[in-house]
Amino acid sequence: MSRMKAPFISRRTVLILLSLGALALAAPAQADGLELLTQFLKQAHSGRAQFSQVVTSPSRNGQAPRSKTSSGTFAFDRPGKFRFDYQKPFAQAMVADGQTLWLHDVDLNQVTARNQSQALSSTPAALLTSTADLQALKAQFQFAPEPASAGLQWVRATPREADGQIRSVLVGLRTGAASPELAVLDVQDSLGQRSVLTFLNFELNVSMPASSFVFKVPAGADVIKP
Repeated sequence: MSRMKAPFISRRTVLILLSLGALALAAPAQADGLELLTQFLKQAHSGRAQFSQVVTSPSRNGQAPRSKTSSGTFAFDRPGKFRFDYQKPFAQAMVADGQTLWLHDVDLNQVTARNQSQALSSTPAALLTSTADLQALKAQFQFAPEPASAGLQWVRATPREADGQIRSVLVGLRTGAASPELAVLDVQDSLGQRSVLTFLNFELNVSMPASSFVFKVPAGADVIKP
């Protein structure tokens, strides 16, 4: 009997993801989420972590909301390079090399290639990996600190493009003994879908070879360029 598998990573999933990063250097004890995000953009040049992701679709036709859980590893190297390697429940990869965003469904041996700047504008990926200057991002996002909860400091980023597919992004930051960390990305899209990414075991400002963010199309793969 053939197994049922999740659909190939969609454009909406691309916009919800990703992104990316960790915070570096100590933050003031009373720093709010906006201050911690500013420190992240200035100080976290690269990083890697494990992640889990829960995507919840809104209820329809009286049915309860449905959730899907996945997990894998994540790495980034600013500006503009990152990768998500999904390991469970199915192997998939998303790699941004600075020019192209590659999506690879391992089981189908299918690759989708998109222009990175067009695919990731006003998304969490642009928010966390594109620049070291929060001021530069204010052309795309409005930022506001949120009340602390669950042991985290929060900041809300709302895209200025009101008709985009992302409604808002909540960034949860944890202040550790020596330095803060990115703990959670909570993304709401325009259709009511919610995606919560939780990051664990961050390694900050680590040295990674350039090949980490180079995608090579597997032999025989179908390549789609929308």
